[in-house]
Amino acid sequence: MKNFLLKLSLLCCMSGIQAASKYIRIETKSMDWIFKVADNQRLYQVYLGKKLYHKADLQQLSWQVKSSSDGSHPAIGHEVYPASGSEDLFEPAVAITHADGNQATFLYYKSHYSKAIDGGTETVISLADNQYPVEVILHVAAYTEENIIKTWSEIRHWEKRPVTLWRYGSCMLYFNSNRYYLTSYSGDWAREAQPQTEQLLPGKKIIDTRLGTRTNMMMNPFFELGFDHPARENEGTVMLGTIGWTGNFRLTFEVDNMGILRVIPAINPYASDYQLKAGDTFTTPEFIFTFSQDGIGQASRNLHAWARRYQVKDGMGNRMTLLNNWENTGFDFDQKSLAELMKDAKDLGLEMFLLDDGWFGNKHPRKDDRAGLGDWQPNRQKLPGGIGALTQAARTAGVKFGLWIEPEMVNPQSELYERHRDWIIEQSNRDAYLFRHQLVLDLSNPKVQDYVYGIVDRLLTENPDIAYFKWDCNSPITNAYSPWLKTHQGNLFIDYVRGLYTVLKRIQAKYPDLPMMLCSSGGARCDYEALKYFTEFWCSDNTDPFERLYIQWNMSKFFPVNTIAAHVTNLNRSANLKFRTDVSCMCRLGFDIDLKGLSPADYQFAKAATVRYQTLKPLILQGAQYRLLSPYESNHMSVDYVAPDFRKAVLFVYDLHPRFREPLGKVRLQGLDANKMYRIEEINLMPDKESTMECHEKVYSGDYLMKIGLNVLTAQQGSSHVFELTAE
Repeated sequence: MKNFLLKLSLLCCMSGIQAASKYIRIETKSMDWIFKVADNQRLYQVYLGKKLYHKADLQQLSWQVKSSSDGSHPAIGHEVYPASGSEDLFEPAVAITHADGNQATFLYYKSHYSKAIDGGTETVISLADNQYPVEVILHVAAYTEENIIKTWSEIRHWEKRPVTLWRYGSCMLYFNSNRYYLTSYSGDWAREAQPQTEQLLPGKKIIDTRLGTRTNMMMNPFFELGFDHPARENEGTVMLGTIGWTGNFRLTFEVDNMGILRVIPAINPYASDYQLKAGDTFTTPEFIFTFSQDGIGQASRNLHAWARRYQVKDGMGNRMTLLNNWENTGFDFDQKSLAELMKDAKDLGLEMFLLDDGWFGNKHPRKDDRAGLGDWQPNRQKLPGGIGALTQAARTAGVKFGLWIEPEMVNPQSELYERHRDWIIEQSNRDAYLFRHQLVLDLSNPKVQDYVYGIVDRLLTENPDIAYFKWDCNSPITNAYSPWLKTHQGNLFIDYVRGLYTVLKRIQAKYPDLPMMLCSSGGARCDYEALKYFTEFWCSDNTDPFERLYIQWNMSKFFPVNTIAAHVTNLNRSANLKFRTDVSCMCRLGFDIDLKGLSPADYQFAKAATVRYQTLKPLILQGAQYRLLSPYESNHMSVDYVAPDFRKAVLFVYDLHPRFREPLGKVRLQGLDANKMYRIEEINLMPDKESTMECHEKVYSGDYLMKIGLNVLTAQQGSSHVFELTAE
């Protein structure tokens, strides 16, 4: 420790000669985040916002701060990573109880460097305490073209005994505006991502979750900030932010006494006083954000382009259309009936058949959701030929085969529960509270990590033709106690998530091309860390097309539509099949329906729509998305997708609940080339029906379509129209 302090003291003295007025600039094509090493060797944020184009202006940057009584150093500064116990009077980014019980930490600038990364530059900044052997490494990755910044921190120490972390922010952001408006998203099962907007006033606003696994069930880990007025789709200065953490998160928004907004994205410290051993590193989640001067729409497109290129697993790759059996059969199926469904999938033009829940368990057969979880052997009565017979049937039918699993969970009625109670998060001295008749496996335990990895590895080793997994997660962590961690229960919620990532990294290392869907009773899990290992997520069990449009509208603000799975079901039979299909076609299309039960006309429509979707899939899933008409601001909804070369576009229009004789305005498209001429064709028409739209098979300039628009809205509830635009 003495050697560390001596070295640190020398570093601080040396940097004191060089670092006064030193600026660290994080920049993208249109955004700057600028730090300054002050005379006291502390690091402060001096600017965050629209890009500054004159380097000389950097020398003028400084925050006006309230000084200490003798004026020697800032008492309320805008420290880049403030710690507890220092002179800052507000919520810290990091808080440490040292081995001697002291809860104060002061972080001083040591050094920084930058390195090239794919798509941009990563800046790495070292900070350290001058009294304790504690170091914080700040990482800031800036993606130039997409205008995205991703930031996280690493905390480590060399004290003689473990220290306790009780705050661990990914970063601290400061904003200086007249007013701040936060749009956050909440919900519950089947009503995910419901927005609410409020003005942030002095004090704290905290968005958090404490569920352990199904962490997005009630609050979502993403938000919009509007400056001076609420965030709007196509105008104004806005920020979109989201934290990549598949566990308990906490987003803190604090307006201080000077009217400055402080934002801290972090793991939730709830029940998580984390013991960190000497020499170990605590890595915080990545926080991703972007600014736009042109509203939410442009910020969304920033996120979409960045995510597809750099974050999402196989983000630029294909997504398979599929037929799922769940809404059709539930638990009631056998080997023969599944083989018939595979033929139906092929005949419809789909690429994959997905077998959902209910295929496993023998001593405790999976007949409902009360038994079998944890016992991942094919049920011999339903599937006498095992999974191998199903993959063979899929090959015969000409489709890929996908499989549902829920490997983090266990039913008390299971062989796993009977054999390994020590692997389960459960309090032995209390009656267990079961959520959906199940408990959660303790992924903080390396043996459990091996077991969960082994589920996937064994299935793929024995059945290499499995082409896809649907990974479900239906219970939060209840009865929170880890037999593995014993006296260090404050580590459970965090180490559980890290254990999950360990499993997912192992799967990805051995099976790098394996697509997987992230499901959690619908959309209770969706974040950019999980999407490093999953190609898509299931945003809601609510497939009523009217409700689903609202959910897809909101999810598309933060995630590209190639990550959003949308299936045609019978949840709302009052909506016609065309409307249900058109709603799903705006994301990754799938069907979860009894195809043989469709009328001849509906089946013919579904088949033709699937074939057309396959041709448009690259455009929809990889094109730039423009949200044109909000269901929150009208009785209609519309979006368009535009190809990178502007030669193709597709327009979706939905009439939800038009009022009697309401005026029907025109839909103005966005993103087109104003100088190109576009021929418009209405597609996804019912058999023997012709388009009644005046724009069908006509040619318009991109300029006309964006400034004047098209008469494509109707007064018919639950009607929809899809148009393909081709430049001539």
